[in-house]
Amino acid sequence: MTAPLVPGARVLVVGAGVTGRALLAALTPLGVLADLTDNNPMALEPFAFQGVRVIDGDAAVERVRDYELVAVSPGLPPTSPIATAAAAAGIPVIGDVELAWRLDQAGTFGPARRWLVVTGTNGKTTTTSMLHAMLTTAGRASLLCGNIGDPVLDVLSSPSEFLAVELSSFQLHWSSSLRPEAGAVLNIAEDHLDWHGSLEHYAGAKAKVLEGRVAVVGLDDELAAGLLDSASAPVRVGFRLGPPGPGELGVRDGMLVDRAYADGDGVVLAPVDSIPVAGPVGVLDALAAAALARAVDVSPEAIAEALATFQVGRHRAEVVGEVDGVSYVDDSKATNPHAAEASINAFPRVVWIAGGLLKGASVDDMVARSADRLVAVVLIGRDRAVIADALSRHAPDVPVVQLVAGEDVGVLGTDESVVTRVIDIAQGALGDAVMAQAVGTAREFAAPGDTVLLAPAGASFDQFSGYSDRGDRFAAAVRALTVTGR
Repeated sequence: MTAPLVPGARVLVVGAGVTGRALLAALTPLGVLADLTDNNPMALEPFAFQGVRVIDGDAAVERVRDYELVAVSPGLPPTSPIATAAAAAGIPVIGDVELAWRLDQAGTFGPARRWLVVTGTNGKTTTTSMLHAMLTTAGRASLLCGNIGDPVLDVLSSPSEFLAVELSSFQLHWSSSLRPEAGAVLNIAEDHLDWHGSLEHYAGAKAKVLEGRVAVVGLDDELAAGLLDSASAPVRVGFRLGPPGPGELGVRDGMLVDRAYADGDGVVLAPVDSIPVAGPVGVLDALAAAALARAVDVSPEAIAEALATFQVGRHRAEVVGEVDGVSYVDDSKATNPHAAEASINAFPRVVWIAGGLLKGASVDDMVARSADRLVAVVLIGRDRAVIADALSRHAPDVPVVQLVAGEDVGVLGTDESVVTRVIDIAQGALGDAVMAQAVGTAREFAAPGDTVLLAPAGASFDQFSGYSDRGDRFAAAVRALTVTGR
């Protein structure tokens, strides 16, 4: 582990958002000299008024050699000017999770915690939440943190034995010495390739969680499974939807079974039908959480009880209404094609609302695999035409409606199989207008027993403030259906 910072060390904090505040709050008591930079001068002003030393972005790049460490917010890409300048000068660059790990392991906040870390393209939040529930049900002191809930730095002052930590590929990229008690890679699919530069680099960031004592991977996912052989963890555990082999967790006779931490035929953990998350993805999430919990001796009884009482989080396959026999499901958190495919596969007949920012990911394979479940598709957002093109190739018989704002009409494609509707948008009401039109259009195609599913496969920032905003507006549009009877 890298030595802790000493008083008087000069540190440059990059980013004046939530993570920047957490970094400053953690560094100040250590007696280091922390400066804050951001490319937005307006973001620095409140900190300057509070007495924080601030420096503009260009000056920070020029003077990066003045610092012993650069601490960055996780979204900062490695190709940014400050990151490349620091690398060229040999100045270490770390993120908030790496700083939290170093401070925790150094005993800054008392005895070091046991970190149980979850990452993957899809299912991180649900799995981490299930893990936390299993720990607390077993009477173990656990804090839920990372890319879910509070930043890790913010919870270190609270006593606990375990940290149930969800980590993104961004956070892991900027973590160099992290060695969790146990870490899980759920799955690997194209996501954030515009940030990482390649699928190989993206997978490499995820694989960092497998360098602790126990490595857990999803064996049904080819890319994730391939990481297990190269993992440095002395204990390696897999999980799958089928019957488990030795060293695995899986499903046998409708039950979750552990053959990784139990001898012989294994030990039964819980019935599959007790898992409150629909479809195969819910089973896989529960298996991954159980694999991490069993790594620290959580009993089968506690795992079964935790799953039976678990509640699905907001915007994660959340049923927000039923109108005329049609279910409306908000899975706005499905911000990449892999997550969207898993969501579609949970239902037999789907009217799919999709679109947004694809972040460089391809949708062809997922559309081809999901085509037989699609009743119709309603497309929104900047990259809607990419999905429309994939549907025309792999699901030509599925009706597709593309919703566009008035200013985008001039840049429409010429695919005659795609119906185009122009949205009448009041000033400042883009998100509401888009989602009201999307839900109304989807209802036209849905029959009793169908599911209208918001699983966009893309990020939301082109038309909404975030995935939660997108999901909230979807739910509001569904409630309007129930009220007006449209």
